[in-house]
Amino acid sequence: MLTEAAMCDRLPSLPRCRWCNLRNPRYVAYHDREWGVPCHDDRMLFELLILEGFQAGLSWECVLNKRAAFRTAFDQFDWDSIAAWDETRVAALLENPGIIRNRLKLRAAIRNAAVFREIRASFGSFDAYLAGFTGGCILIEHDKTTNALSDRISADLKKRGMRFVGSTIIYAYLQAIGVINSHEPACYLYPGGNA
Repeated sequence: MLTEAAMCDRLPSLPRCRWCNLRNPRYVAYHDREWGVPCHDDRMLFELLILEGFQAGLSWECVLNKRAAFRTAFDQFDWDSIAAWDETRVAALLENPGIIRNRLKLRAAIRNAAVFREIRASFGSFDAYLAGFTGGCILIEHDKTTNALSDRISADLKKRGMRFVGSTIIYAYLQAIGVINSHEPACYLYPGGNA
């Protein structure tokens, strides 16, 4: 299996989305192997939902560079574990320089873990919950930051008690998990080939 750096060295000439920082092997690997790829695994869906909340006001590259530290600090994104965190755990995480240290976002992660668990109990999986909005279809669009789908999912998640799930955050989340394929027309991963 190629390392992220080897992959960058091997594929430098492929045209990618403009936002992809080609100098960051982690970012290139994320663009090439994860972003826009349909995801149906609840653990990964939860991880990306939490990380998108932490990205608010920051760049995704910042979050991506801290992802390994987040996985360790967040108990490998175990929603049951996170839902049980208390203020002592929040205080400890605020001292962790490997993650984004924001008290409101940490408290939101705890609340969102509990709501995520409730959604799974009601729908069988978070993936099934999302499919109820999309019918399993993939949207192809780019150069947007919200749409009617992200508006509906955001409103429903907020109604259920989640925080840091505004329409822009949910749109980025839907792009990340492949519900919305936003690879640009010039990108080699653009659906149907590139221009």
